[in-house]
Amino acid sequence: MPPEPPATRDGDRADNTDCGEELELSVVMPCLNEADTLARCIEKAQRAMREHGIRGEVIMADNGSTDGSPQIAEKLGARVVHVKEKGYGSALMGGIEAAHGKYVIMGDADDSYDFLEIARFVDKLREGYELVQGCRFPSGGGTIMPGAMPLLHRWWGNPMFSAMVRRMFWAPINDVYCGLRGFSKRLYDDLDLRCTGMEFATEMIIKSSLYGKNIAEVPITLHPDGRVSHAPHLKTFRDGWRTLRFFLLFSPKWLFLIPGFLLLLFGLIAYGLAMPGYKVLGATLDAHTLLFASLAILMGYQAVAFAVFAKVFAIGERLLPADPRLNRLFKIVTLERALMIGAAMLVSGLVLLASAVCQWWQVGFGNLDYAHTMRWVIPGVTLSALGFQTVLSGFFISILHMRRK
Repeated sequence: MPPEPPATRDGDRADNTDCGEELELSVVMPCLNEADTLARCIEKAQRAMREHGIRGEVIMADNGSTDGSPQIAEKLGARVVHVKEKGYGSALMGGIEAAHGKYVIMGDADDSYDFLEIARFVDKLREGYELVQGCRFPSGGGTIMPGAMPLLHRWWGNPMFSAMVRRMFWAPINDVYCGLRGFSKRLYDDLDLRCTGMEFATEMIIKSSLYGKNIAEVPITLHPDGRVSHAPHLKTFRDGWRTLRFFLLFSPKWLFLIPGFLLLLFGLIAYGLAMPGYKVLGATLDAHTLLFASLAILMGYQAVAFAVFAKVFAIGERLLPADPRLNRLFKIVTLERALMIGAAMLVSGLVLLASAVCQWWQVGFGNLDYAHTMRWVIPGVTLSALGFQTVLSGFFISILHMRRK
């Protein structure tokens, strides 16, 4: 980390710090040109700590401000940490890593969050919760003041992503985007957060839920952004896509496994109907249907394989927690068994293809009854491809399982 500026004189401090005692709380505010509102946010945080007897500090994590924000923070007795790497997550990580408190409360410095409410977060943290998420929505008891949130964010974007994070990751929250939250310093160290952009806050929620951490939610009030010199940093569609992308990247189940199983199911059902040539709704299912079915099976099988690859890699990199179901699967499906299964599928496919060649040979390599012959060729090609993929997948998963020294 870059060196911190010298602390202000004891007589100038307004954040309840004492060099001789451990701090309970660090309030971290990421900042990029927030001169319009920074002073009000710092003063509210300091006042809340004084009034509720919380021993703490205020840290302004500066991400390259050019409007005098660091000087404002220093004048008010806040500690300024300069973070060179750009990004919302980078600024927060720099501030959190420099924090001396047992607990950390992070919040934007645009005066949309009322730092006078931080005592409610501290109370929950003292009860033993590891992550305390603010909630601005009425569904969680919060309040959104008129003009504080764009209509698209309020009625579509945030509710949709909050519902997704509850369904995909079982996170017990109603407001995934709320930037005012508290957590223990130990939680931050345990989670090993990676995102340097706005996904940092979402990563914290998802990992906390997946790793079974104690999560609470407290209602807060969202006020209109107090800045006048520049527009908000948030970009609706860009940041919405980044959130959706992050959700998918963190969930091999929803990105690969479920679509893969659906494709496999469709392909197998289509095979069962097309092989005997059944009619469905007046349409005869023939060789062309088999081609579509084979395509679905190949894509579905590949998607399921990618789900396993992604899960193994993510667990190895501590992006996701260990999955007992996966461990049980690998006790049954070892590399040797995968090779045997793949070899059997490959040989079966080659036998079917050889049979088709024999049929061609029997007619002197002339014209064939394609409706008949393709019922040998298409399954043969499909089984050969699946067998080859199984062999390669078995080796690749074994490579992913290799432990680093």
